[in-house]
Amino acid sequence: QTNEDEDTMAMDRKATIVLEHVIQASDVAHTMQHWKIYIKWNENLYREMYKAYKEGRSEKDPTEGWYKGELWFFDNYVIPLAKKLKECGVFGISSDEYL
Repeated sequence: QTNEDEDTMAMDRKATIVLEHVIQASDVAHTMQHWKIYIKWNENLYREMYKAYKEGRSEKDPTEGWYKGELWFFDNYVIPLAKKLKECGVFGISSDEYL
């Protein structure tokens, strides 16, 4: 392979990684927006899960450990993802707002 082929492959690999991060972020976008947006969608998720529990479609009451679960999710998924997005540089200076 030539240097040009290797450069192209490296650029394609980086683009794939960036797209994977953006897709992951789109799934949890409400966590990276203003507080009101986060609260709105988080409350909707809680209500949906609680309704499923009450109707017997879920075995777990989301009330148990909701707060602790949210902290874990931010610490172990959202914040590391925001850092990866910042490292990619795709959002420019806006990346700082997500952290």
